Amino acid sequence: MQDKIKSIISASIQVKQEILQDASMHHKLLQAVEAILDAFRNGKRIWFCGNGGSAADAQHLAAEFSGRFYTDRRALPAEALHCNTSYLTAVANDYSYDEVYARLVDGITQAGDVLVGLSTSGNSRNIVKAFETARQRKVLTIGFTGTDGGKMKTLSDILFNVPSRDTPRIQESHILLGHIICQLVEELYFN
Repeated sequence: MQDKIKSIISASIQVKQEILQDASMHHKLLQAVEAILDAFRNGKRIWFCGNGGSAADAQHLAAEFSGRFYTDRRALPAEALHCNTSYLTAVANDYSYDEVYARLVDGITQAGDVLVGLSTSGNSRNIVKAFETARQRKVLTIGFTGTDGGKMKTLSDILFNVPSRDTPRIQESHILLGHIICQLVEELYFN
């Protein structure tokens, strides 16, 4: 059992080591920080979406902006799209689960907003449709996926395709990358 524990921890560290050595990933982090800063400075909002554990991560990252990260400061306009369960269940029932995010993106976003979608496969149909709608509305898209990016690859203005096919390792790295973005945005926006 000890070997299994060490193996899991080592696998997580290995993925993060690959990210540490990936200069293109670092460049994309800077691009995402600048895009989010531009949105906030122009009175726009950041929207997040995901499913299951990725929905929890989306909500977590939205709260880092709307609550606080390190600094006591005013709230930033960020929200996870799945938090209204009455809306979510009504649209899933009346249309389909594939439509739950796209309808909100169409109804509440503005040009210049940012949509962050988390999907370990990059193929979650409801997030793919949300990204398609975001493109039509001139909303910048930031995708968090696994290694190949799935269908979100071509729909993401900025893509964080974590070098793994293992869902837990991908999600652990999504939070790492998201936290880096939150920290840098907070530091640059408020200082």
